[in-house]
Amino acid sequence: MESITQTLSHDHSRCDKLFAQAEASVAQKQWERSATDFADFRAAMERHFSMEEQVLFPTFEARTGQMGGPTQVMRMEHEQMRSVFAEMQESVNEKNSEQYLGLSETLLILMQQHNAKEEQMLYPMTDQVLSHEVPSVIEQMGSL
Repeated sequence: MESITQTLSHDHSRCDKLFAQAEASVAQKQWERSATDFADFRAAMERHFSMEEQVLFPTFEARTGQMGGPTQVMRMEHEQMRSVFAEMQESVNEKNSEQYLGLSETLLILMQQHNAKEEQMLYPMTDQVLSHEVPSVIEQMGSL
């Protein structure tokens, strides 16, 4: 049986690959491709956030009664990243590779710290707390 940790860590890796692809096309100033690559990356990240915000976090919170703990911190970090996505989109629209690459460095740090917290602490906690519900939670997340 696959765990929440395995499922969402794998999705982190998929998003990371799309991030690197978008960064490479911007660095090469391939603007048409950059627009597509960035849109693919942003869509993958939004889907990932939705899996957590619409399925995982509410299920975990309902089971534990914790509303202001680690899930609240993760939601705040999602919002920080969404803000950077918006600025990166402007950089792509303006064909400003220097600005995009600077924002990309910022986002990389945010993502690395965020993913580490999730993969090392939050996801294992959810696997433990939701042990009997894991297959259902994974199925619900996959349907988004």
